[in-house]
Amino acid sequence: MAEIPNLDYIKEISGGNEEFEKKFLNIIQTEFPKEMNDYLDFLESNDLEESAKIVHKIKHKLGILGLTGGYKLAIKYEEDLKYGNTNLREEFQEILAAVEEFILKIA
Repeated sequence: MAEIPNLDYIKEISGGNEEFEKKFLNIIQTEFPKEMNDYLDFLESNDLEESAKIVHKIKHKLGILGLTGGYKLAIKYEEDLKYGNTNLREEFQEILAAVEEFILKIA
C-alpha cells in the first residue's frame, strides 16, 4: 500500500498552535507546486543536475508530510540524477502526484 501524506508531523511540532500549522501549510502549498513544475521542466530539458537540486528541496516536504518511504526514495533519486540515472522517475512521479492531490484537498 502506498504512503498517504498526512499532517501528523506538522501537528506534533506545532504543539497545537493552529496559526503555526496554517503558516507551515501555506508555505508547502505555495512552494510545492512551483518546485514540482521546475523539476518537471528540468527533467524535460534533460538538465538532471538542476532536477536533482529540486528533488533535494522536495524531499524535505515529503518528510514533513509523513512520507518516510518517499523521503528515502527522494534521497536515492537525488543521488541517481547526479549520475544521469532516472530509473526512479516513475516512482517519484507517483509520490509527487499523491502530494499534489493532498495539497489540493487541504486547501
